[in-house]
Amino acid sequence: MYVAIGILLVIVGAILIWFSIPYSPVKKSFSNDIEALKKNTQLSETGNVFAAEEFSHLPIAIQRYIENCGYIGTPKMSYLKMEYRDVDFMQGRTGPALKIDYTQYNFVSEPSRMALIDSSMFGVPFEGYDYYQNGVGGMKGVIAKGITLFDQTGSDMDKACLATYLAESLFAPSIILQNCISFEEISDYEAKATISYKGQTASGIFTFNEQYEYVSFTTNDRGVTNPDGTMEYIPWSAVCGEYCVSESGIKYPTKFKAIWNYEDGDFVYFDGVISTVSYDK
Repeated sequence: MYVAIGILLVIVGAILIWFSIPYSPVKKSFSNDIEALKKNTQLSETGNVFAAEEFSHLPIAIQRYIENCGYIGTPKMSYLKMEYRDVDFMQGRTGPALKIDYTQYNFVSEPSRMALIDSSMFGVPFEGYDYYQNGVGGMKGVIAKGITLFDQTGSDMDKACLATYLAESLFAPSIILQNCISFEEISDYEAKATISYKGQTASGIFTFNEQYEYVSFTTNDRGVTNPDGTMEYIPWSAVCGEYCVSESGIKYPTKFKAIWNYEDGDFVYFDGVISTVSYDK
């Protein structure tokens, strides 16, 4: 009996140590993918600076956003890194609420986006990996560093990831200068954007306030997975605000929300504070 108890204690101790160490297969995969993309997607024009003339063909709202947020005269970027801490995150309308840390990279030369969720459920590590590369998108959730809870892929996910990449494109203006994105002026404070890549197309509307701060993006091109596994296309919004000025003089939002706009009311499933924004680092 004592031997059995001893073995059990050893097993429990080993599990607790495994949970406590920083390493995990998901984090390792994320890190490897990021390093590969950094090497393979470097822009030849990196080091050059943004000029106002490069944006002159775009809607007036986009031009004023670029100017007022301080991008003119700053270096062009190959990728964007954004970090969030203690995000309020909901796994569906009926799912559990979590506090998560969220780290994402958006790359420029080809539409690519990688994001890592780091959290826990009842003391057990929970990790998520959102990815979009070469036209293929997915969302994977892993508990206890080794048990896959979900792994969503398919054409609907590809389109959703492309729409998300478009929603965040203004945070790294090198992206909106790429040939895969086009714009249409709607008003002095609104512009429609369309992105086409690898056989998929997504579009949405950017809205700006009177200071030409980007405040929202809305699209009908993101599907949500229902509890029964079916996919439903619901209007989706990204909302940002509370802008600040970085040490480099670039103005960026510190608050970001992702919202499903259901007919019976909005469902905010991601509500976070942006802790850091950096380029090519």
